[in-house]
This record gives sequence, C-alpha cells and structure tokens, in this order.
Amino acid sequence: MIQTTQELAEFLNSCNGEFHALDTEADSLHCYHEKLCLLQYSDGEKHVLIDPLAIEDLTPLTNLLKTSELWMHGADYDITLMRRDLDTVPPVVWDTQIAARLLGVKKFGYGNLVEHFLGVELSKASQKADWSKRPLTEKMAEYAINDVLYLKPMVDMLLERLKEKGRYEWFVESCHQAKAKVLERPQVKEDPWRIQGAGKLKPKGLLYLRAIWYWRDAEASEWNKPPFMVCGNKQIISWVNDACVGKEITLPKYFRSSRRKNFYAALAEAENVPENMWPKRIRGEKRRVKDEEFEERCAVLAEKRDAVASELDIEACLVISKATIETISANEAEPSDVLMRWQCELLNL
Repeated sequence: MIQTTQELAEFLNSCNGEFHALDTEADSLHCYHEKLCLLQYSDGEKHVLIDPLAIEDLTPLTNLLKTSELWMHGADYDITLMRRDLDTVPPVVWDTQIAARLLGVKKFGYGNLVEHFLGVELSKASQKADWSKRPLTEKMAEYAINDVLYLKPMVDMLLERLKEKGRYEWFVESCHQAKAKVLERPQVKEDPWRIQGAGKLKPKGLLYLRAIWYWRDAEASEWNKPPFMVCGNKQIISWVNDACVGKEITLPKYFRSSRRKNFYAALAEAENVPENMWPKRIRGEKRRVKDEEFEERCAVLAEKRDAVASELDIEACLVISKATIETISANEAEPSDVLMRWQCELLNL
C-alpha cells in the first residue's frame, strides 16, 4: 500500500513502458458523502494499492494520468470518480468490457472475463466492503489488487482477437464515444428527485415525491449513510401514491421517532404549497411521425440489425439501439449523427 506522496512518486518513476491500468474503489454503499477510497494501479508487471485517504498530494499520479492511455474495466463509474475527485481524466481510456462485448462474450463482468480468458476464478467476498476503513483486511487487499493483476494478459488476448476478427477499429471508436458520453453528463443532476416512476405522476404526486425525496436525503446526510439505507425508491413511489389518494401512510416500525416526525412534517409542508408552485410534469418530445410508414421503417431497420448481430454473434443493441432506430426512422437525425462509423457501415446507412 502506497501511503505517501514520496512513495507514490518513486514508484511511478520506477515504472517503464506504455501500459497503464487502474481501478478504483469508493464507499458509496456505506456513506452519504461518497469518496474515492482506493486506487489499484498496474504497469503490467508491478501492481500496487494507492491510498488516496492517506496521501496528501496525488500530483505524481494525476500528472501520469493527464498524459497516458489508461486501461480499465467498465470505466464509466471510474471516469466519473476521477473527474470529480482527481479533477483528471486521461486523454484515452481503453475498456476491456467494451472489447469483450464486441467479441460476443455474453458474460462480461471482470471476474467473468478473467475466468473466461485466463481460467482463474476470483473471489467476490469483498465486493461490497467498506473501502474507507483502515487497515484493509488481507481479503480486501487481495480482492482489490486482483482487479488490475490480470488486466495485462487479458488485454493482450482481447486485442489479438479483435484484430483477428477485424473489429479493432470498432473498439477504438467505441471507447472514444463511451468516454465522451460520460463527460457530457452534468456533474450535478437537475431535479435529482425525479426518480424512476416520476414520469407517471401528476403535479400533486410530484409535489409529494419532491418532499419525501428531500426528507430522505436529509435523513441520510445526518446519518452519513447512503439514501437507500433510509428507504428505497420503490417505497417512496408507494408512499406518494398513498398520499395522492389520501391513504394513511404507515412507516416502518424501526424508524426512530425523530425520523417519523420529520417525515410527516415534510408531507404537511408540501400540502401547504400553492398549486401554482407545484412541480410540473416533463413531457417528452412527441414524434412528428408515428404512422404505418414509421412503424414499417422501424421494423425494416430492426430486422437488418438482428441479422447483422446474429451473423457477428454480438448483442443486437451494440449494432443499434431501439431508441436510435426510432430516431432515424422518424427522420429526427441523420445516421452519422447518432451512430458510430462502424455501425453505419454494418447497416449500410
């Protein structure tokens, strides 16, 4: 475990070659204020754990990341963490999950791939561990280092097979697009209380939803636990539906008295909000074309997609998603605006 800036600089200076692999661990399952708790790094030969909770200055690492091509697995979440906590995103991020899916591998979790390509079965015992705790147990340390230990040999095999199948350029374009999509997302979500199920609610239901969501958020913050540990989203929607029809809401018996008091106070406050200040429903744009011709164009494109995917033995959604089929069929966008070049070529668009 590297725990000082000097140790970090000395280690990175000792690394040679162009291969860089990284994984991250956070405490999102255990704390309200999620933070980056551990970094696992490998140059293909040397593998270390880096402790961002102990190291005062991570500049040696961020300087490396700013100029390096980085290998990761399922990089979406990791890119978000690096952007937020390190204020750094590498210029190129190669993702082994994308590579595996383009090869038609059906089970593409990291452990699945290590077993598939290298015949090693990894333990999942520390998957939900609290990574903010120190010292790490031996099992946690082993679990963490395994996330980069096998990346180099697996990368070599993935690249060889991608090139054999003529899909390497697909991989390059897909990785660039995946990174761009993550960076396009706003770092602060507007109206975070609009959870799944909110789209079906009328304004009064949205009013209750907003009130209960912020009640839960405040309770979680005070407790310093993730919001789902107070209650889940499905439970919130259920309470909202009860409130909308005037049904008495029964809270879990394990809720302490202050939590119950705050809940009913939040509902009472919502009921006093003037109607002209209730949240409004967000209506999606209606398609201009939704007739038989539109449906036929969708069917033709979906049939072509399925045939291509079957021939290549990859998931159909990798060729083109249902939403993109509808966008193109409604003439809302040109194929080149919503598809990668390799997808356009496969579909002759």
